[in-house]
Amino acid sequence: MQTTEIYEPVVEQLARVEERLKSLVRVKFPLLTELLGHVYESSGKRVRPAITLLAANFHPHDSSKVEIMASAVELLHVATLIHDDTVDDSDFRRGKATISNLWGRNIAVLVGDYIFASSATFVCDTEHIGVIKRFSETIMELSSGELRELADSFNPNQTMESYYQRIYDKTASLFTTAGETGAILSGAPVGQSDALKEYSRELGMAFQIVDDILDFEGTPEEVGKPIGSDLAHGILTLPALIAMQMYPNDNPIPKFFVDRDDRDMLTTAVDMVQQPVVIDAAFAVAEERCSVSREALLSLPRNPSRDSLEELLNYVITRRN
Repeated sequence: MQTTEIYEPVVEQLARVEERLKSLVRVKFPLLTELLGHVYESSGKRVRPAITLLAANFHPHDSSKVEIMASAVELLHVATLIHDDTVDDSDFRRGKATISNLWGRNIAVLVGDYIFASSATFVCDTEHIGVIKRFSETIMELSSGELRELADSFNPNQTMESYYQRIYDKTASLFTTAGETGAILSGAPVGQSDALKEYSRELGMAFQIVDDILDFEGTPEEVGKPIGSDLAHGILTLPALIAMQMYPNDNPIPKFFVDRDDRDMLTTAVDMVQQPVVIDAAFAVAEERCSVSREALLSLPRNPSRDSLEELLNYVITRRN
């Protein structure tokens, strides 16, 4: 099922979110207009704002503040991508040249900051201090995830625990906030908001694990970067960690981390990680996360939005295929 079908229960609200995002481009500063227009044209599938909107549909509510929150969630995601691309020296994102590639790192950092600030103004308009606090904590977690990744680069002695903490901070924290705040702003009872928080956290973890698998198993067109790019940058993801556990003797990954210019050793390391037994083991972890996420939905009343949230789990898993 395509995301357009999954989003059917919130299609009108998503359209209004799009209008809010478009409105940011209309500024009286030609360079900024050009930069923001480029960012908007490079937009993704809006998974995170869709989660916010769907999570609100288990309790009667005024949708305006939920739509504002959904807009803030997407802007925060976009800002983190700009900074991530700048830190990683990435030339392309989703098949389009990055801001840092076209305009340089200094401008990219400033555009990311501008969008961060824009997201904060949106979330303040919810007038909910708990939501504003959670949003601020999410920014801290996202930054911590980036710092963890930089601090651990080319370190072969990382643990599974450190990997899971990193991907929670970098990815799942914003998924968690998307679902939890949608429920809170709808006025849902604590039990429902807790269930949607757990659903979103586990979905976010599975989403990143599948991304990490695709870095080895996908095509450059699918992942928007060369295959094995994370490993080439010294980033240990779940497939690489599993490969190191399965093949502890004479493993090429630590050797490449010592001699980063040895491209033959990198090729050997990528080939090892691409073995079906490694990829299947990583994929099993993603499936387990999706199972936990799916169980969290069982306490919620059955309605079209719950069906869509379940289909999002299927979408995450089938991205591999």
